[in-house]
Amino acid sequence: MARYELLIKPSARKELARIASRRDRERVSGEISRLADDPRPAGSQKLAGEDGLYRVRTGDFRIVYEVDDGRVVVVVIRVAHRRDVYRRLG
Repeated sequence: MARYELLIKPSARKELARIASRRDRERVSGEISRLADDPRPAGSQKLAGEDGLYRVRTGDFRIVYEVDDGRVVVVVIRVAHRRDVYRRLG
């Protein structure tokens, strides 16, 4: 399988930086890095009603991302706590 190019929106990068716990921040960063090798890992789910968007759970945090198989690109859209992640998607 080809390695996907990994793009992180500036807003998602800021959300990642705002995670208070260093351990949580490193765990989420590691999961984001692994998306380049496997954009649909075990436990990832396609978001209902959102075309091409997926989410993966990492502890109490969710990573919402888009997979473009044609361009071989993964774009991270949101990184947020599970209670806040689905507010203002897009």
